[in-house]
Amino acid sequence: MKLNRNIETFLGCEKEYDNANIVLFGAPFDSTASYRPGTRFAAKTMRSESYNMETYSPYLDKDLAEDSAVFDGGELELSLGDTQKTLRIIYEYTKNLLFDHKLPFMIGGEHLVTLGAFKAVAEKYPDVHIIHFDAHADLRNEFLGTPFSHATVLHRCHDIIGDGRIFQFGIRSGEKAEMLWGNEHVYTRKFDFIGLDEIITKLADKPIYFTVDLDVLDPAVLPGTGTPEAGGVSFNELRTAMQKVAALNIVGTDMVELSPPCDLSGMSTTVALKLLREYLLALSTK
Repeated sequence: MKLNRNIETFLGCEKEYDNANIVLFGAPFDSTASYRPGTRFAAKTMRSESYNMETYSPYLDKDLAEDSAVFDGGELELSLGDTQKTLRIIYEYTKNLLFDHKLPFMIGGEHLVTLGAFKAVAEKYPDVHIIHFDAHADLRNEFLGTPFSHATVLHRCHDIIGDGRIFQFGIRSGEKAEMLWGNEHVYTRKFDFIGLDEIITKLADKPIYFTVDLDVLDPAVLPGTGTPEAGGVSFNELRTAMQKVAALNIVGTDMVELSPPCDLSGMSTTVALKLLREYLLALSTK
């Protein structure tokens, strides 16, 4: 697949396609949002607002423009009224990136978009495991009458890979039934990242899909999300945890559930951008 660089790019993500090892792209879809929509605007808003951010990271002493090779693929054209078509488009795009030996990095969008990308990753890497940071378990078998929802996405991923291969951290919300189901089928650490180091050691030789729902952050840090939940982690806790996971064999990844219209101050977008910079550098320099 031959792509041309997006005209407006994320700051520092300006490599040509052939010279990049990471491809960043937006999946503007929020049609199953059950509380506050707006995540369809996340990647576009982040891209525009990134020009207020430095490319240099004082945490890692690295520069996004100099020490990474990231191509910005822009926004996918998705069907907001057709969930299955949207998932197919994301799947096909991700599959093409993997064929070209690129690391797909998707910016959602609601969390259901993960399913399209993960399906493609799981086909190429049958032994793939998932590390999932989130306030919500997302393990319901159906929600509001559909099996395809932001609240069911990790159950649908489980349908693909089965027991013992999904590891969740930061979970602090869900219905009792899905939590009980999760106790039998996935690893769940509630409220924080304690135990992450042990899981990283356990998965050191495995291909990893890493999905980060930004509502894992406390809403005092990031109120701009569709389903905020009090009691979340801090910015530095999340930044450090993401940096640790980045040292693994990441074969696909995403950052989802930023809803810029839910925080007119713009601070949630700023927080998401800083996490994006740090994570991209950690992926690029390991």
